[in-house]
Amino acid sequence: MVTEESRTGDRYHHGNLRAALLDSALEVLTESGVAGFSMREAARRAGVSQSAPKHHFGDTGGLLGALATRAYRQLCERLEAVELSGRDVRERVAALALEYVAFARDNRALFDLMWRMTQFDYNDPELAEQKHRALGALDRVLRGTDAAQTAEGAALVQSYAVWSLVHGYTTLALEGAIDEEAADPLTSDLLPAMLRLVDVHPRDRR
Repeated sequence: MVTEESRTGDRYHHGNLRAALLDSALEVLTESGVAGFSMREAARRAGVSQSAPKHHFGDTGGLLGALATRAYRQLCERLEAVELSGRDVRERVAALALEYVAFARDNRALFDLMWRMTQFDYNDPELAEQKHRALGALDRVLRGTDAAQTAEGAALVQSYAVWSLVHGYTTLALEGAIDEEAADPLTSDLLPAMLRLVDVHPRDRR
């Protein structure tokens, strides 16, 4: 008997239906945005029945949440791959900030989805783990790569301040709201200038 997961086709084969659905969901999201997203269309493009996504994700919110989790994981992988050795704290922060902007520029639809807290379960454990991982990448840059695990509460204020600045710049720049003369937000001098205004310095590593 041929089932949806064993059916052959251009998009998937046995065992990777979940990944194929995420890929097709990304296509729909990229073309239509969050407001126009359709789980039915994602299923159609994956070559499966309309009910197939429900077995893996439950509903549209579950599918978007899984896509957001994948996006956070990809962001973390890019941030963690940035070469930081031999750089002082300001250079490390600047390098990580530019990689953050690059990820957003290269993945506009995913970046937009990542912050749509009402569209999926923002407290999903796997999603929360990846969000914490992203903050941890920045926090270690500020405290040093050999620092203890991410601190809590007031100790994170500096990390939140830098993240807020970089995220705010990224969002505004991609919308063309600031530095309109820069065709690419990565070529703008504005973000480095803004980061120089922030008092970043190595913190207590305990």
